[in-house]
Amino acid sequence: MLTRFYHALFFLAALANYFLETNAFVLSSSNPVTRFETAQFGTTKIAPSLPEPKDISYGEMSRKYRRTVYTHDDWRKHRNPDRFFYYLRSIFVSGVYKSLGREVVATTGLATFIVIYNAIIGGYTDFENHQHAALIATNLPLMGLPLNPFTLSSPSLGLLLVFRTNTSYQRWDEARKNWGMNINHTRDLVRMGNAFYDKTGVSPEQRQNDLKVLSLCTWAFVRSMKRHLSPEDEDEEDFVWELFEKLPEQQAQAIIDAAHRPNRALQDLSYAIENLPMHFLRKNELHKAVTIFEDNLGSSERILTSPVPLFYSRHTARFLSFWLLFVPFALYEPFGASWNHVAMIPATAAISVFLFGIEELATQLEEPFTILPMQAFCDKIYNWCTEIVSWDAGDNGMSVNEPRPEHTVFANLEDIGR
Repeated sequence: MLTRFYHALFFLAALANYFLETNAFVLSSSNPVTRFETAQFGTTKIAPSLPEPKDISYGEMSRKYRRTVYTHDDWRKHRNPDRFFYYLRSIFVSGVYKSLGREVVATTGLATFIVIYNAIIGGYTDFENHQHAALIATNLPLMGLPLNPFTLSSPSLGLLLVFRTNTSYQRWDEARKNWGMNINHTRDLVRMGNAFYDKTGVSPEQRQNDLKVLSLCTWAFVRSMKRHLSPEDEDEEDFVWELFEKLPEQQAQAIIDAAHRPNRALQDLSYAIENLPMHFLRKNELHKAVTIFEDNLGSSERILTSPVPLFYSRHTARFLSFWLLFVPFALYEPFGASWNHVAMIPATAAISVFLFGIEELATQLEEPFTILPMQAFCDKIYNWCTEIVSWDAGDNGMSVNEPRPEHTVFANLEDIGR
């Protein structure tokens, strides 16, 4: 048995060396993105078509197709009782499984080699179910390992994979919550700015311009944050184009030139708040939203710059790789009832796909920003903030009450504060 183990180990070392010297399946840079209109989000972006293989992996390129924003129609499809049949039919076009091509080919190819090798060395059964002697008379042992080590180690592997996927999902969930807070508080900030605006002695044109500046500065922050969290080659051109399209040229250039663009955008937003004619206590409420934006930005930067500890991810990947590369040796005897043990080949492929798939899911989730629909979030924020500042007190037929005399004490407090 020890001889068979060393024989298997030597073969795996040779196989690993071959795959290390083989270039990865890779893809080229993306085509320019186009924009389209949606009823819910207005103008937004559609992902480009997938380019030919060249310089980045399929899994990396396919991340932009995972930026899903669900609607009621999507949820109905998601709950469809036929979903299991659809998911099984689409298994061969799944982006996750396509990313695992080399790994699955390695383990399945190894299982195939073991079946062929053992048939040549130890004899085989033909299609008429006749047993034949070995094709090559040799003292080489059959390839095989006992199943017990894999049975004992599988709980440990399961714990490693569970922790890996849970941690990665928590990172995705925190990033999504950060953007949810951005959506909530951008609307809240602009709503308060509109409601608190003191129109006394201010022309309608000036009011409209002040609130438009507030809305645009609010959008400029989230758009700068999106660019800050996105790859440069994917978003820089669109970011510059959108800023010059929506902002005054000098303001857009100042944000583009800043070393930390979201910070510059937040500073502009603070200036816009300070320029609004309203009581300083009310301005403080608006500035609280700006502080929340800063917290969300810092939390997102922490996620982007701090992966799951690399020694943990690497150990999990090594454990999983060795486990799946050795398991075909242990599956040979259990599948002895099948013709020439051949059933171990599809079994190895299935086990490899699903276990490697768990690790791949965790890796895809670990950096969440390039699979979050951040562009759709930014477009949504722009559309809704622009709509909010277009409203005016009384435009819906509701009466607007003038401040009561006893409330003028707040104006005196503001004078004292000066």
